[in-house]
Amino acid sequence: MRLVPRTLGVRAFLLIALLIVASLAASSWLLRQSERAPKAQQLAHMITAVVNLTRAAVLSSEPSLRPALLAEMAESEGIRVFSAEHNEHLEPIADDNLTRLMTAEVRRQLGQGTRFATGNGLDEFWVSFFIGNEEFWVAMPRERIKQTQAWQWLGWIALILLLALAGGALIARQVGKPLRDLANAARLIGRGENPAPVVEAGAEETAAVARAFNQMSADLAAIEQERSLVLAGISHDLRTPLTRLRLAAEFINETASREGVIADVEQMDAVVGQFLDYARLGEQEAAAECDLAELAGSAAAPYASHGVQLELDELPPAQVRPLLLKRALVNLLDNAVKYGDGEITLKLDGVPWQGTPAVCFSVLDRGPGIAEDSLEAAKRPFVRLDSARGGIGGSGLGLAIVERTARLHGGEFRLERREGGGLSATLTLPRYS
Repeated sequence: MRLVPRTLGVRAFLLIALLIVASLAASSWLLRQSERAPKAQQLAHMITAVVNLTRAAVLSSEPSLRPALLAEMAESEGIRVFSAEHNEHLEPIADDNLTRLMTAEVRRQLGQGTRFATGNGLDEFWVSFFIGNEEFWVAMPRERIKQTQAWQWLGWIALILLLALAGGALIARQVGKPLRDLANAARLIGRGENPAPVVEAGAEETAAVARAFNQMSADLAAIEQERSLVLAGISHDLRTPLTRLRLAAEFINETASREGVIADVEQMDAVVGQFLDYARLGEQEAAAECDLAELAGSAAAPYASHGVQLELDELPPAQVRPLLLKRALVNLLDNAVKYGDGEITLKLDGVPWQGTPAVCFSVLDRGPGIAEDSLEAAKRPFVRLDSARGGIGGSGLGLAIVERTARLHGGEFRLERREGGGLSATLTLPRYS
């Protein structure tokens, strides 16, 4: 199970969000710590003032008027004064940092014998004081000493947090979008296409990477065009002397020599033809709707005498480059006929591929196969694995044409060894319809 997101944008957003939340939490904690001591002193001064005023009022009043005074204080200020009893039941006050700081400051001002308690089931805060040797309690409403909570600020804090997260999401998107554009453009180049230049905007580093990528893409396109022109030119120029050699071979009297020269000329002409095919691969042909089973059957028709078996599913028409795809299938069948040991099957079926519908062409044989470590190398241009597949000559472009055909269609080409011997060549194409 993957807990870390794969995309850079999501990772950057989560990191920014984590930093924002951590900073907000740390700021709130520091604010509470910094205001705790002043708040405790403020409450302690208020309690001390109430106790001192109450003591002074009690001492300065006539004994006969004290009950009326105490009743007036209870009614108008909510402050009750009564004598402490030895066997009374007291409830302890809350034990937190603010309360400890407050009670310490009150004891410093009123004396260390000052006691604190909460009312017996009443929402009151009790503080003791002495008149002579007699102890009294001052009971005041608890809301006077409660730590006020700035609930009205929570909405603003939430709004600031949302705006900060939205800004973080925008920053993460700006970081990830250029990289996604580069990845898409690189994918198109890998498929043999020429993508539009990547936008050279944003931060200096991002713009520099985009600029370098565009220059690389242009250089690759120019190199590919020049290579194709050179290869096509050389191959075309070779056709004329090969034609003259073919005509001259007809005048050789000795049958064996004549047939040998003609066979060599035809083999060279086939190699030159493959050079031209590779150089002009998919150059002009546009995608068109095609019956894939019919196309596969027409590609296999010339090989009917070699016992090629067909297993073709009936699939809906799909958008492909018909001539290019047929040329790829012919190359696969030609290889299978040369190396397949007489047991060849061409299959067509619909398969899921990378989460989308796709079609799969498979050419199966029972020949010598290809070594496991050479399967990828066999798909490269001008690579010949004669030792693996019998030593028959060729240009080394047959499988390279199939590989480029797969890329131009947005698919993939795989070579796999078959269980029991032989080779499986699979051409998978997305099904566009």
